Amino acid sequence: MLSDSVQCYLTLRRSAGFSLKEVALHLRSFAAYSDRRGYQHICAQAVIEWAEQVPSLVQRARRLGDVARFARYLKAEDPRHEIPPRTFGSEHFLRPTPYILSDEQIIRLLQLAGQSGYRTLRRQTYATLFGLLACTGLRVSEAIRLRYDDITPDGLVIRASKFRKSRLVPLHKTAQAALQRYLELRRPYAPFDDHVFISIRRKPLLIADAEAAFRTVVAKMGLPVGGRQRRPTPHCLRHTFAVRSLLTCPDGRDHITKHMLMLSTYMGHSNAALTYWYQEAVPELMRSIAERCEQHFGGGAL
Repeated sequence: MLSDSVQCYLTLRRSAGFSLKEVALHLRSFAAYSDRRGYQHICAQAVIEWAEQVPSLVQRARRLGDVARFARYLKAEDPRHEIPPRTFGSEHFLRPTPYILSDEQIIRLLQLAGQSGYRTLRRQTYATLFGLLACTGLRVSEAIRLRYDDITPDGLVIRASKFRKSRLVPLHKTAQAALQRYLELRRPYAPFDDHVFISIRRKPLLIADAEAAFRTVVAKMGLPVGGRQRRPTPHCLRHTFAVRSLLTCPDGRDHITKHMLMLSTYMGHSNAALTYWYQEAVPELMRSIAERCEQHFGGGAL
């Protein structure tokens, strides 16, 4: 039964630190599909037929890729397992170009957040939250999970984030002061909950709450809020932080390498490639790279 092999495979990979939530769903679904058809080993044609059950080409490729990796694991001990070909192309979709906000837009965003909605803690909550995202590059999920004990004299402790890694994010003294001002207003509002950010329901914020508040503010700014065009989201504050940091990187290969490594660690990326992506995704950085290449090949030092 392939179902037993799936469990062994998942246990092995999870012991190496992978969460594999979506992978587990895919493999269990495929195993059930194969078992119903009486397959004792992975059949490439069965994998393709199973993957075709979803309409999205990217999702088909991702399902097929998950089973292909599982097949390689099994084939190492039993050559009767077949590794399916990449019938649906790459399982990795192109990341959309990030929406980068200017300094003036961020200032306006925070001003409007402090004026939008009910005249309650809500205004201070979103103005502080968006300001924190802009000056630290935190993920929205990381910011709304913050608790009182995560605020330390050395900065914010981000516990077991996206890749189950914890890290310390230093805060500028102005950010520390703004956060403390907010906490003075927030503590009596919901005294029995220690989450830093609280909704008007006196409960921890949800990502949907932050996204709705952000859409309201950017609509007032006249920025795009829907359709196929690029549009700002709360996550664009993280993108903007990363790009601004890279634009201020000192010249020189050693400086750039150290800067990229520090930024990757600071932002909690699982590998540095995720940080280097910004260099090809943002026109300002591409222009900077092109100018330095011209200087280098023109005889100048890089």
